[in-house]
Amino acid sequence: MTRVRRLRRDTFSSLHNRNYRLYFVGQIISVSGTWMQRLAQAWLILRLTHNNGFALGVESGLQFLPVLLFGAWGGVVADRFDKRKILYFTQIAAGLLALGLGVIVAVGAATVALDYLFSFLLGFVNVFDNPARQTFVMEMVGRDELPNAVGLNSVVMNSSRVVGPAIGGLVIGVVGLAPCFFLNAASYVAVLVALRMMHADALRPVAVVPRAKGQLREGFRYVWSDRMVRIPLLMMAVIGTLAFNFQVVIPLMATKTFGLGSIGFGAMTSVMGAGAVLGGLAAASRRGVSYRRLLTLTYAMGVSIMLAAVAPTLASEVVALFLMGAAAFAFIATANTTLQLTSRPEMRGRVMALYAIAFLGSTPVGSPIVGWISAVWGPRVGFAVGGVAAIVAGVAASVSLSRLRREREGRLQSVAAHAA
Repeated sequence: MTRVRRLRRDTFSSLHNRNYRLYFVGQIISVSGTWMQRLAQAWLILRLTHNNGFALGVESGLQFLPVLLFGAWGGVVADRFDKRKILYFTQIAAGLLALGLGVIVAVGAATVALDYLFSFLLGFVNVFDNPARQTFVMEMVGRDELPNAVGLNSVVMNSSRVVGPAIGGLVIGVVGLAPCFFLNAASYVAVLVALRMMHADALRPVAVVPRAKGQLREGFRYVWSDRMVRIPLLMMAVIGTLAFNFQVVIPLMATKTFGLGSIGFGAMTSVMGAGAVLGGLAAASRRGVSYRRLLTLTYAMGVSIMLAAVAPTLASEVVALFLMGAAAFAFIATANTTLQLTSRPEMRGRVMALYAIAFLGSTPVGSPIVGWISAVWGPRVGFAVGGVAAIVAGVAASVSLSRLRREREGRLQSVAAHAA
């Protein structure tokens, strides 16, 4: 019993922090609305284009294109300015975009082009939101609690994957698409209230970096020169481009492979989210940096995606999606923690901006490719491409880390021999 209590305490330790607890509750509400809107947008595109996988890939890609193009600048802004103030701005902007898209859908004026435009504008908001939100977590909880808080953030994201799509699928089936966007717009109020209620004196803000020339180039040079930062980022770039296209492949698996409607589509997404909650809780119970853990999760993710690609029945697909969610989002939480704890404090915003580029900014490249592959050869092949990419990225990272370890051991031996 003592061991169970200790595990429970370790898993939820960050929630003893009042500021983080407010943030956690606000995020649960807001991210549930976000996932409801993502399902509604995907369903809107499928309806407007008669289940065109390539069009769905383009829509997803446009949502992340600004991160690819301008994400590094978002990191510079996060290092230069108060992150809490940045988050006020991004939550208001995202809420207004959700409200606008809801009005367009409600009056029957929705088109593929307008949906693409709103996806792009939301992506531009995320340029500044992602690095500020990622690094604000450390300011709330400190270095020691960061792995736990990042793991719990993953739980928020993925419990919302369960709640949001499930509610969204039901709302679409009963009253239509527009209320999904209105509910998402309202959900941003929860984050604004949480930010307002925080005790500023309990935060641990990192000193802002003074404005200077060359800060963007400095960030790129730092990442490339530090292989312990560079290797996880390159892994994430490959995996983000080809493996993390679930928002494209799962709708096509639901409609084309298993012949499901909006409620079934939402349920499949929710199953993966349920697995992701388990993965996030597992990550939250871990401490420190472990590259071995990161590599193990990479291989587990690749294998589970391959299982989802070949699952012959809906029941086996559900099991594969659950396992895939657990492995994939434990990987995300572990990669996030590894990069934040490994990088220098004054570089953290820029490092996490490059993480967002690798993870989200790669989507404009990968989503249309995987969408096209899924449209031509079927969604099972689209899944398989992602599984192979994850396994290959894991192998390449294992080789690079082994080489780095041998180099360090050789230097230590050389120093020891010289001292003798």
